[in-house]
Amino acid sequence: MSLGIMPSVATSQTSRENLQKIHTRLSEGFTDLRKQVVKEPNGFIKYPYLIPAGFYSQLWDWDAFFMANHFISKGQPEYMKNWVLTFSQGIDDDGYVAGCMTKDGPRNVYSGRFAMKPFLSQGAYHYSKATGDWEWLRPLYKSLNKVIDYRRKTQCDSISGLYFWEIAMQSGADNNPALNYFKEDTRSFLSTDATAFQYGELKAQAAIARKLGYEDDAKALTSEAENLKKALNKICWNEEDECYYNIDRETREPYRRVGYSTFVPLMYNMAPMGNGQKMIKRYMLPESEMKAPYGFRSLSKSDVDYNNKNIIVPFSNWQGPVWGICNYIYSIGLHNYGFPEEVEWLAEKVGGLMAKDLDDYGTMHETYHADTGEPLAPSNFKYRTPDGRIQGFVSWNLCMENVLDGILNNNWMLLEIE
Repeated sequence: MSLGIMPSVATSQTSRENLQKIHTRLSEGFTDLRKQVVKEPNGFIKYPYLIPAGFYSQLWDWDAFFMANHFISKGQPEYMKNWVLTFSQGIDDDGYVAGCMTKDGPRNVYSGRFAMKPFLSQGAYHYSKATGDWEWLRPLYKSLNKVIDYRRKTQCDSISGLYFWEIAMQSGADNNPALNYFKEDTRSFLSTDATAFQYGELKAQAAIARKLGYEDDAKALTSEAENLKKALNKICWNEEDECYYNIDRETREPYRRVGYSTFVPLMYNMAPMGNGQKMIKRYMLPESEMKAPYGFRSLSKSDVDYNNKNIIVPFSNWQGPVWGICNYIYSIGLHNYGFPEEVEWLAEKVGGLMAKDLDDYGTMHETYHADTGEPLAPSNFKYRTPDGRIQGFVSWNLCMENVLDGILNNNWMLLEIE
């Protein structure tokens, strides 16, 4: 069924009727697309698992984390438990766990420096919170602690206490200009996204410890998380520019680039209310910065590297195009800091792109041109379902349905950690 939904040019007031149409279209389309992201156990992966569909067959760290939370919202929490168990069995003696699992085992790329992003304890927490089952984590508790300790030893800056990515590709935002992503660029940055994700991980592990009766651990982890938040606001917040910046670890100077990772701390309520609101008003909402006709950009339009190139190899383009995951994370930040109309605007624009994709192709794309709405990667659909339908990119795009469900039904998926 085609509803003829088109993302409108910026309007002063979001049409609730249009939001309902988009929500209905996504809900209908995603019922089928969810089937395409589920894979049966295979080799090393002993449980049904989630993939981004299309040409992907691997189990990825944050793709599956966000998808599994969507599945939790649909009453299918088992995929999050499966995700935690699979990555847990890939933890080595040092606490290293790769960011990708395959049927043959962990995928150790970049000389074993492609460590999993800080989501493992968060995934365990969200499953247990949804089901009320915490005891399954008791045998895993020491392993989860070991992973957190490995990150402390290998990705925590000894001077500031903030976190960095060992390589930019580990962040998942492949060519983020706020990081070093070329091999010849050996700089290292105290990173807002690495620090924010680790903050969430510490809070989640503290909650797990508390539920399991390890009160001393819970207090220590909570204190560590609070100190991390204080350090982020002391070191990465630039009062003059009203913005978080990554910090060059050698020069200790701010690296003045505004993009996706700038706003990740807002997902975890790490900024004081006033600072978060100032940053959103100055950088998220102006059309000269992050706001585009078809959603929020992945990099500020004012950045010298801003572009909407249709690339997926050798890395995905985070230098301008609209990403579903960026806009989902932005929606949480906008909600947390009191911008409900902007969340509605985001849902209409980006949800509209996805609804149109469903009408035109029966699937979705990974990225969209921020200024024209044109679907970008994948530019050709080489992969098909068993019955011959094209397979595009699904993954965390599913979370846009949750944004609309929050707006329309007050049924939010904010990934809060209590």
